[in-house]
Amino acid sequence: MAAARRITAKTRIFQLKVQLAGIRPPVWRRVLVPGEIDLGELHDVIQTAFGWTNSHLHQFEIGTARYGSPDPDWGMDDLADESRAQLFRLAAAGDRLNYTYDFGDDWVHHVTVEKVLEAEPGARYPTCSAGRRACPPEDVGGPWGYGDFLQALADPMHHEHEQWSEWIGGATFDPNAFDLASTDAALAAFAWRANPLRPVR
Repeated sequence: MAAARRITAKTRIFQLKVQLAGIRPPVWRRVLVPGEIDLGELHDVIQTAFGWTNSHLHQFEIGTARYGSPDPDWGMDDLADESRAQLFRLAAAGDRLNYTYDFGDDWVHHVTVEKVLEAEPGARYPTCSAGRRACPPEDVGGPWGYGDFLQALADPMHHEHEQWSEWIGGATFDPNAFDLASTDAALAAFAWRANPLRPVR
């Protein structure tokens, strides 16, 4: 957690657009994070911004390098340690990296560095500034299974409608729903503060 971290005058803010691959219409979030954030913290930010439950393995890919939480029990001992990899040392404006969550469903997120900005005095980071559409439910079968899931839910006569309705607890699922305010509020758990910013001398 980065609750006690502080933004300094040297800190740059990375504006990231994170979009799920293989989903149309697109599901995406725009987040602003301190450049000093490590990839383990960025994993937490992406999980929270999308509404994933952090129930599966993940990894980042930047060029030919792979980062995550090395775990020989899961055949992942060849990953570089994400907690030792800071974003500003690995990416710049215009770069793209991939974040994959759940190696069964293979939810690939394209993470694009749209801009690198100066921090705003008094602002809290990370923050979510925009987004579209709901995060798919966990364990729905990846992008391909998600399409089948939506089709079944939308058609009461579909042979899998009752099965999927029961699977999500009888609740309705709106694929177009996105609540920016609650998404941004959830990121306050990882807050870095820029208060105050003093010029570098």
